[in-house]
Amino acid sequence: MKSHPVSTPLVLWLDPESTLGAEHSQALHATGWAVMAIHTLDELLAHATDASLVALRLTSDVSRLRAVQQLLQEAGLNTPVVCRVDRLDLDLAVEATQSGALTVLAADDVRTAAWQRVHAQLKPTAQRTAQTPVRQVVFVDPSSQHLLALARKVAQADVTALLVGPTGSGKEVLARVLHEASGRAMGPFVALNCAAMPENLIEDMLFGHEKGAFTGAHREQKGLFEQAQGGTLFLDEIGEMPMHLQSKLLRVLQERQLTRLGGQSVIQLNVRIVAATNKDLKQAIAEREFREDLYYRIATFRMRLQPLRERPGDIIPLAMQSLMQQAAQPWRLHPLAQQMLLQYPWPGNVRELENVMRRAVVLCTDHHITPAHLMFDDWLTHSMATPKEKASLDAPDVEASAHAWPVAVPVAVQAIPESMAPSVPHAAAPAEPPVDLQSAVRLNEHQVIMATLASTPSKTEAAKRLGISPRTLRYKMAQLREHGMNMAAAC
Repeated sequence: MKSHPVSTPLVLWLDPESTLGAEHSQALHATGWAVMAIHTLDELLAHATDASLVALRLTSDVSRLRAVQQLLQEAGLNTPVVCRVDRLDLDLAVEATQSGALTVLAADDVRTAAWQRVHAQLKPTAQRTAQTPVRQVVFVDPSSQHLLALARKVAQADVTALLVGPTGSGKEVLARVLHEASGRAMGPFVALNCAAMPENLIEDMLFGHEKGAFTGAHREQKGLFEQAQGGTLFLDEIGEMPMHLQSKLLRVLQERQLTRLGGQSVIQLNVRIVAATNKDLKQAIAEREFREDLYYRIATFRMRLQPLRERPGDIIPLAMQSLMQQAAQPWRLHPLAQQMLLQYPWPGNVRELENVMRRAVVLCTDHHITPAHLMFDDWLTHSMATPKEKASLDAPDVEASAHAWPVAVPVAVQAIPESMAPSVPHAAAPAEPPVDLQSAVRLNEHQVIMATLASTPSKTEAAKRLGISPRTLRYKMAQLREHGMNMAAAC
């Protein structure tokens, strides 16, 4: 085989089923990589020390990915792996991502741009150090900044931590902050969702097995505890873990050692445990669904993440971060769109906000998000809230800023000052849930008109602010009346 220049990063192209095509080879060379086609794990081991990346073909499951990861780990290497899967096999793509692949590409994707994105993902990994974590997270709201300060202190102590908060509030993000701000930052971060795995697989996933331990165990398999050696093991939704596994987990945490399924030798562990739950574990203890001794073992430090509606200072920065993750160009948020984002109660928390911004990217063509581009999941949440809940969501009216929120996003170790956090304005709640895309756009348009009429002294001024003629505004107001909306308050 031809040798490649020492200065050129090498990609090992592992595909037992087919040969390296000319189009893939050209795309990789155009991105600045040398490429070497291999077909076996022995070849991978022989060249692994020279490689910057492994491009792995997956067909039926992730067993091949796990074999590659184990081989690299045993060789003392942390080489990232990109998985290539069939375009229609979405389940396999998701499983590969959850199993630690750097990213997943369609097997027939020969675009240079796709490999350039992979190259861009590698740069932060290569430059990362324990002192300068690069994960981009948002801690703008005062309560979030307080939580960040606590997390950075806890990270320096090698103790277990329990993260409590509603679904979608960012518990895994905080767990990664704990990992990356600690002395284990250069070690692996391994995550397991205890609610997503079948009960009969969790034990094998956690503790691993020896060859022949059960039918189908054709080779030994390291569990997640071993894979996380020197790093952090994140146990998400730990409140869903079966009782018989809770006792085994407690023993491992107490003794810092384990024995694989079907094995006899004891394996010493050097792993930090971070657990998370959206359940009330004290209530689960009372109902005999969670072990009290395990609770006190994992909750050395208990940190609570508030729902997104209780930390409004994070909403606009999170929205801008989500927009920038969709495309590299600068984005702007119209002031009225900011008002709507701040007013919405976010029952789905950060995850729902990300979904709303992804929809906005699909609908927007000029990188300027307006209220017409915002489609919320739960249009009736605010109208269905109790008076007390509404009072907690509403804030005094303030004049909308003349400029969109700046594009810059804070980094984990440098939170935005409190003085930059936006005020929480009041906006009209949506009237009814849309049933399709056209209805959603129409309803958002009506909301903008209502809000503008309510905040201007005359229809002429409202039309000017909306960028339409007074005649068009009168026509649209007639449409509002046809939809049964009361225009008296807005006129």
